[in-house]
Amino acid sequence: MRRWIDEADLLVGGERHLAFFPEFSGETLAVQEGLSKVVERVDAAQAAGRRVVVLASGDPNFFGIGGYLADKLGAERLEIHPHLASVQLAFARIKESWQDAFFASVHGRSQEQVVEWVRAHPKVALLTADGSTPGQIARRLLEAGLGDVEIFVGENLGGPDERAAWYTLEDAARRTFAPLNVVVLRRRGVAEGKAAGEEAGRSPAPATAESGGGRFWPFGIDDEEFHQRKPKRGLITKQEVRAVSLAKLQIRPGAVVWDIGACTGSVGIEAAGLAPGVRVWAIEKNEEDLDNLRRNVEKFGRPVTFVHGLAPEGLEAFPDPDAVFVGGTAGKMDDLLDVCVRRLRPGGRIVVNVATIENLYQAVDGLRARGMAVDVTLVQVARSRSIQDLTRFEAFDPVYIVTARRAGEEEGGADE
Repeated sequence: MRRWIDEADLLVGGERHLAFFPEFSGETLAVQEGLSKVVERVDAAQAAGRRVVVLASGDPNFFGIGGYLADKLGAERLEIHPHLASVQLAFARIKESWQDAFFASVHGRSQEQVVEWVRAHPKVALLTADGSTPGQIARRLLEAGLGDVEIFVGENLGGPDERAAWYTLEDAARRTFAPLNVVVLRRRGVAEGKAAGEEAGRSPAPATAESGGGRFWPFGIDDEEFHQRKPKRGLITKQEVRAVSLAKLQIRPGAVVWDIGACTGSVGIEAAGLAPGVRVWAIEKNEEDLDNLRRNVEKFGRPVTFVHGLAPEGLEAFPDPDAVFVGGTAGKMDDLLDVCVRRLRPGGRIVVNVATIENLYQAVDGLRARGMAVDVTLVQVARSRSIQDLTRFEAFDPVYIVTARRAGEEEGGADE
């Protein structure tokens, strides 16, 4: 490989990579000048018959430049010779398997999703931006109440000044690390062959509801687990209606879900736990309900972002959805449907819950007028209630569940 570098007419790489070859006499190009410029220069050099070598650390196809160049120039124009990736080296230092880890990069990207990733996955590996990144991540996790997470930082892995160690979040939050580092995050007790909180020969103790999301919540959370206003029976999408509504949304891994008129947040919170990587954005207009929503998000520890507002105002800040649940419209049905249909991603679903015939007509007519195929399910639920030593059934108000998808899309949703 050194011979290829010596014989190259154009050597491309980061400034750090190029510094390893001060004796190189050909033309050099630093990627800091922009990837689009790199593609232009490499394309022109190859067209002129010049030999080009692009330097990259570790495996260039793991969050690296390899895939980018293959996409822009064509895979047939490249030869890729990978080396050890930094994450591979990190897990070698930890002495753990890494096929069960979740991988992501925060280099040039927002760190906002790190909390969600850690909540959804017991082991997370991150490529970082600079020496301050591990501390920033540690502080985010502490602010989110995830103090049971431990952080491994591998600095200058494979180099003569390598340093690799585990830290508490509090310790990492106070430190600055070497610019070249990789981070591994895991819940305490998550190691080879162990579940979170499990020790040899002993099952993990069940966490409490106050553990900030540590407890496992099965699908169909009981209504009484949610903080809620309670006039007659509590302003909440009931467990049975919630289950049918979530089934109609057809939520898939990585989906973006909107919960409009969230109230207690029961639908959004359950949606966030249905598949890996699901992210929920919720909006609620009532301040009292917003306080309960906040308490529920903290209690269940699900990746739900919520705002105070009257939709559709405020939805412009949300990412385009794969699934939209409308639990309340506040008289703005047409305006809401305009935004939801326009922003809905291919293969997505819109589910509107209504309790009156007038709103049912408005929802069905409005969705069909916007090119949606519509189905309606009427859910009537009655729960048993003890009367002394007898049992009778108490009925809840019926709910119409309106499900919409774009006309022409198959019933099963987007392509697998």
